[in-house]
Amino acid sequence: MAASPVFHLVSWFRLPGHCAAGAARSAKIPDAVTEKLRRIAHLDMDAFFASVELLRYPQLRGLPVVIGGGRRRVDEIIRERYAERPLSEIPPEAFPLLKDYVGRGVITTATYPARVFGVGSAMGMMKAAKLAPDAIVLPADFDEVRRVSRAFKAVIRDIAPLVEDRGIDEVYIDFTDVPGGQREGGRVLARLIQKGIFEATRLTCSIGVAPNKLIAKMASEFNKPNGISIVFEEDVQAKMWPLAVRKINGIGPKAEARLHKLGVQTIGEIAAKDVAWLVENFGRSTGHWMHHAAWGRDDRPVVTESEPVSMSRETTFDRDLHAVRDRAELGAIFTQLCEHVAEDLRRKGYVGKTIGIKLRYDDFRIATRDQTIGHFTDDPREIRRIAGQCLKRVPLDQRLRLLGVRVGKLARTEEVAAIAAAAPCVAEPIPDLFTQG
Repeated sequence: MAASPVFHLVSWFRLPGHCAAGAARSAKIPDAVTEKLRRIAHLDMDAFFASVELLRYPQLRGLPVVIGGGRRRVDEIIRERYAERPLSEIPPEAFPLLKDYVGRGVITTATYPARVFGVGSAMGMMKAAKLAPDAIVLPADFDEVRRVSRAFKAVIRDIAPLVEDRGIDEVYIDFTDVPGGQREGGRVLARLIQKGIFEATRLTCSIGVAPNKLIAKMASEFNKPNGISIVFEEDVQAKMWPLAVRKINGIGPKAEARLHKLGVQTIGEIAAKDVAWLVENFGRSTGHWMHHAAWGRDDRPVVTESEPVSMSRETTFDRDLHAVRDRAELGAIFTQLCEHVAEDLRRKGYVGKTIGIKLRYDDFRIATRDQTIGHFTDDPREIRRIAGQCLKRVPLDQRLRLLGVRVGKLARTEEVAAIAAAAPCVAEPIPDLFTQG
């Protein structure tokens, strides 16, 4: 193993203009600090989709529950059957079990008792049924999840305003200059945020606080659920290096397999490799990035506002659909996807000029096509018309598992309107979208 990296890390993590830290730091730093270290937090809601459902059905707490299954509405059937009882008094045995699920849905999330069996997010429901057949399965209520997501993020911004939204259930927060953000390495502020979120939503979250985003994201997984993990620069060897390479956010299955083939299993083993060796095996950009990541180096700022690159909607069918024999059903789904994308654009104040489609065939091959038009739009009819032209450029002679619509090259609606009035577009008739011509 390479020599201690502390002298490198101290200079890397220190904020410019502040005095140098000592070589060692106690587990708890005093309230009155004489220096200001960069403190970045990553907050991750605990089993978020499942936790939202358990607010509705608290009797399922402590049981293995998975959320997923697409458009199934079995919970509504249960509510009708037990209409005379409050939701919290419906017996657990009334809920459907994973072993009885039939379909191609994937798991959105699972409670921690379900994860004990190896069940996890993005796993196919049928595969999960083999691991945890007696787990309860419920569909996701996306409207309620979005509402709760907005609520917990509002709590965070009231306490620490520098927040980077990373999805429906996670954020980065810059603690550095927030009152309490330096106390105990950020633990005091993290506790305050946890308490505020629980009071507002009755849900728990896990928080990692570290010198940067890379380490903070890893640290938020150290003590789940409802945990707080504090990492300083001198903790990298002890807390990061023993972990599997996949724990670095950005190392996916292919890079992991390549590292394993080369005899590298842990983050510490990456850190011990010469940069030239990493560049030779992974390319210049990735090789240098891996070297920095393994040594815990990351200078990315917390970005409070970011412009989306594109907006899309897609759906996986309950059964394979054929472009000719199921044309009417596919056409209706396609129209709905275009309308939903247009609604998303309007709600968030964007227009786009590149419109594309995505297909997944029954053999799991994926086809994508897109077309850029000469003006920006958020009109569902125009999105459907251009997406339909894209459809005619792909083979439609075999069954489809998935269909998606995407709008890219986005711009703010008000900015486009302010630049100039675009020439009016002449509406064209909508073609039969699933007939190739």
